[in-house]
Amino acid sequence: PNGTAIIVKTLTDNKNRTASNVRNAFTKGSGNVGTPGCVSFMFDEKGQIIVAKEDCDMDADELMMMALDFGAEDFEILTAPEDFSEVRLKLEEAGIVMADAEVTMIPQTYVELTSEEDIKNIQKTLDLLDEDDDVQDVYHNWDE
Repeated sequence: PNGTAIIVKTLTDNKNRTASNVRNAFTKGSGNVGTPGCVSFMFDEKGQIIVAKEDCDMDADELMMMALDFGAEDFEILTAPEDFSEVRLKLEEAGIVMADAEVTMIPQTYVELTSEEDIKNIQKTLDLLDEDDDVQDVYHNWDE
């Protein structure tokens, strides 16, 4: 809805079943399936590490400088995908407790949905994709 982009990563032993299920999820949510990779340019693949503030005794400035010294691109602790493991390992060695750490797709821009119907449709699509066992990851640029 309204230009929202969704990337679906799957792992399957039956390509036809998975394609049909993904197509069905988009159809039920009033969306369209594009060609493989058609919205990839709207996302950046980055390593993302989230540090839980309550689990970290370190001063924020000190943590930021340490993360940057280890190779992070920004204090949100974003890394290039190929640097992710090394940065994460060094933060672990420094005793930093992480709430989450993964290589993910970060949208370059976000789409805000105001129509109740649009929100209902995208939520339906995301729920159906989440229920599919073949779907590994779903990335979107909806500003929830």
